[in-house]
Amino acid sequence: GTTLEDIFHVDVSHTALWSAKPILEQPQVIIDAHLAFLRAGADLLSTATYQCSYRTFERAGYSDADARTAMTRAVRLADEARRKYCEESGKALSDIKLVLSLGPFGATLSPAQEYDGCYPPPFGPQAYCTSGENINAFPAGPEGDEAESRAVQALVDFHLERLHVFAADEEVWHAIDIIAFETIPLLREITAVRVAMAKLVAGVADGRKAWWLSVLFPDGKFPEKRRGEPSVSREVGDIVRSAFAGRTSVGDEMAVPDGVGVNCTDVSHYSGLVEALEDALPSYIGDSVRPWLVLYPNGGDVYDPVSRTWKEGSGKEETWADKLVDLATRAHKATVWGGVVLGGCCRCGPDKIRMLAEKRLSLVSCASLF
Repeated sequence: GTTLEDIFHVDVSHTALWSAKPILEQPQVIIDAHLAFLRAGADLLSTATYQCSYRTFERAGYSDADARTAMTRAVRLADEARRKYCEESGKALSDIKLVLSLGPFGATLSPAQEYDGCYPPPFGPQAYCTSGENINAFPAGPEGDEAESRAVQALVDFHLERLHVFAADEEVWHAIDIIAFETIPLLREITAVRVAMAKLVAGVADGRKAWWLSVLFPDGKFPEKRRGEPSVSREVGDIVRSAFAGRTSVGDEMAVPDGVGVNCTDVSHYSGLVEALEDALPSYIGDSVRPWLVLYPNGGDVYDPVSRTWKEGSGKEETWADKLVDLATRAHKATVWGGVVLGGCCRCGPDKIRMLAEKRLSLVSCASLF
């Protein structure tokens, strides 16, 4: 989305649809943006579907039919860009993986709630308010437990409904290689995504896709607070448990992600976060399970979700890329990861990806890029 604004001069910040808006109105711009990243050296290509859902299209004045058309068209546009790039570069289609980008429920709200995780009932305890205290965790105790269970089910329904839009179109589903659930601010949403993926696999032929979960740490802290302790943030160990532990409290099956990581976070926080992930993982995975580590930080600028504007930071392409490659080098030496995926999130254009692609060549075992 930020690349559409910075390079292609398309205003997407002031619309509920964000980067999905040009899918219907300027599809060629979407293809051109995809090509810019591929030509910069990316080998994973994310679709412009991060904020896509029936809710967001309804808020923007579109029908459910329009929403389905836009969501599936976004995948087709990414696939078209992939095919065009492979024709011009001589690469095989299998060399470029298409990643279905799916944001959290909070990305459908206004203001967006990835950074604060304040979801309205039944998805959370309260909607975000501009005055007064904002709470994103249910109270401790039986009533809070019941409310949390209802919230998980509401989030399962949200994510599963959206997944079914893509799975219902055979051509679109076949084009998708990986599903990315991104910028998740709440443990209950991690649980909901895992339940939704298990239900999808059980109910849809060829429903199994590789997939990852990524969370965010604004200012180095996870958005969700502890139940009964509104000033204390959840820790990395809590996230790993939610991502890899067994069934839900009511016995629902939960799929296990193929990768876990951090996005939409300043790169300065990543070293400590990766170390914490590596410390926590062995308690929840067996010797045969080695998830991929997925790292795609912001470019260094700071986003204000209320004004929908960016404040310029100090991140330079070379320093940013060096830090990521150093993290990947360290992760390759660890025994818990099956591999590393490197990329960029907000305010990371093709120039940063190009620098990262050049730096990647120094790795003994190259990480994937997007």
